[in-house]
Amino acid sequence: MLSIIGLATILTIVFLLLSGRITPIIGLVIVPIIGALLAGFGFAEIGVLFGEGIDRVINVVIMFIFAILFFGVMQDAGLFDPIINKMIAISRGDVIAVAVGTVIIGAIAHLDGSGASTFLITIPALLPLYKRLKMNPYLLLLLVGLSASIMNMVPWGGPLGRTAAVLGVDPTELWRPLIPVQIIALILLVALAVVLGIREKRKIAKLNESDQANQEAAATVDMAEKDMGKRDDSLLRPKLLWANLLLTLGVITMLVWGIIPAGFVFMISLSIALIMNYPKVDEQMERIKAHAPNALLMAAIILAAGSFLGILDGTGMLQSLATDLVLFLPAFIVPYLHLVIGFLGVPFELVLSTDAYYFALVPVVEQIVSGYGVESTSAAYAMVIGNIIGTFISPFSPALWLALGLAGLEMGKHIRYSFMWVWGFSIVLIIAAMLIGVI
Repeated sequence: MLSIIGLATILTIVFLLLSGRITPIIGLVIVPIIGALLAGFGFAEIGVLFGEGIDRVINVVIMFIFAILFFGVMQDAGLFDPIINKMIAISRGDVIAVAVGTVIIGAIAHLDGSGASTFLITIPALLPLYKRLKMNPYLLLLLVGLSASIMNMVPWGGPLGRTAAVLGVDPTELWRPLIPVQIIALILLVALAVVLGIREKRKIAKLNESDQANQEAAATVDMAEKDMGKRDDSLLRPKLLWANLLLTLGVITMLVWGIIPAGFVFMISLSIALIMNYPKVDEQMERIKAHAPNALLMAAIILAAGSFLGILDGTGMLQSLATDLVLFLPAFIVPYLHLVIGFLGVPFELVLSTDAYYFALVPVVEQIVSGYGVESTSAAYAMVIGNIIGTFISPFSPALWLALGLAGLEMGKHIRYSFMWVWGFSIVLIIAAMLIGVI
């Protein structure tokens, strides 16, 4: 009975999330409570389980809030603009260089873990360049999306935060073994950008338009830089570039070192960043207010997920469901279920929202394979790496719809252009993670 109720609870949440009828917060809070009541638990017991679930995710919530605020302030101050502008200038006129530069710019722009800000920075800056060179704008979206997906493995990115909440561990601890995977992934993506750049150059040559594109590239840089200037320039702090860079490198160093909690690192760094860049109290409050909606939305979702996981785990639904599912799966598949799900992670992005994948599918699979001696983190890495690469081909990604709107592109064409490249890339990355022992 627990298995049936647990499965019904998860499927109901997935259905409601897919249909868009409710927000993730409502689904993750209300539906598990109903399930627990049907399983015979009282409100007092549910309240205890809620508290246990919140305790598991509170550190993740603190880190998310202050990390998003910190990187938002760094972007306001213009920390990443010189690097991006330099890459645009270096790559002018050469299709292959533009493709490689797109990868690097996308990775830098996604340091804050926000897909929306990444596309707001990269699309207006690079789209004019792509158009003048007659490059396919869907290639721009593919490369930026893959680059952002790789960088999204950082602990303040959504997927790792959700996974940390599911496993009840610190996201920074989850991230450290993924650093080599990110490095390998960026190297592979640069190689893929070269291949796709060569292919694109040949297509342009066939149209006999490459010469004209090269001649117009210089004008394109000026257009791109004008597009970059749509933000409020009064927030930029060019004189503090090196100070902001040193502060950001210090933050990353402290996260890798792990000597103090990640949330505390970002609390301290945000305080320093605000004092250094915006010394007036009114300016500091404006910067906090500007980025608070993104920070609080993610925090609320993680807290709701803590309630969901606390109730499903505490009532025994997850354990019961995992035990019973084993009976219906072929015996030879069960110990490798995390790999199967990982290899299918990109297709799952087309049918499951991020919340549904991480809060409904991951905990069940983790429970199943852990019974066969697979470490929880290893199972999680397989499912995270396989799925995270497909983040920006999913119709459930609001940031992707923003990117499509900025570029004037269509979702269907984007999926058709990018899907096989993205899926293939995710499979290669899982294999690489297995070879270096992360999975």
